[in-house]
Amino acid sequence: MKLRDIVVASAVFPALTSTKRDGVIGELVDGLVRAGVVTAGDRAMIVKESMSRERKGSTGFGHGVAVPHAKSSLVTRPCAAIGLCPAGIDFSALDRQPVFTVVFLLSPISDPESHLAAMESIFGALSQESFRRFMRQAKVVEDITSLIDEVDGARAPR
Repeated sequence: MKLRDIVVASAVFPALTSTKRDGVIGELVDGLVRAGVVTAGDRAMIVKESMSRERKGSTGFGHGVAVPHAKSSLVTRPCAAIGLCPAGIDFSALDRQPVFTVVFLLSPISDPESHLAAMESIFGALSQESFRRFMRQAKVVEDITSLIDEVDGARAPR
């Protein structure tokens, strides 16, 4: 699975305004709502599911990245929103460092395999130091989508 398959282009944000974890997650879910992936009426439930997941353990994985996620019956395929926090935020990351890149993943509850494939794709990109560095330097949506296309093109097809 390629990142381009899951990232919703209209839910990519080069400069999130929130300075707290919960606000950032809310902004990214709002992006999926505006993109028509889920309805505004479902927003609260998705945020609640994501916060429940965060209480089980932070999704701030270190190296300046976090991948909060939720599973829902509201979607039939994995969908992701990406946001950058230029000043960095406290996400209770494993390395205790600020988070600059947040990928929110919403996956179908009925298809755990697609969730794992999406997570593999996300972590495949975020594990690359150059991808993380260039992502932090992105200023506009096109910078981010170009990086996604580059990382997808660099991976061998499966």
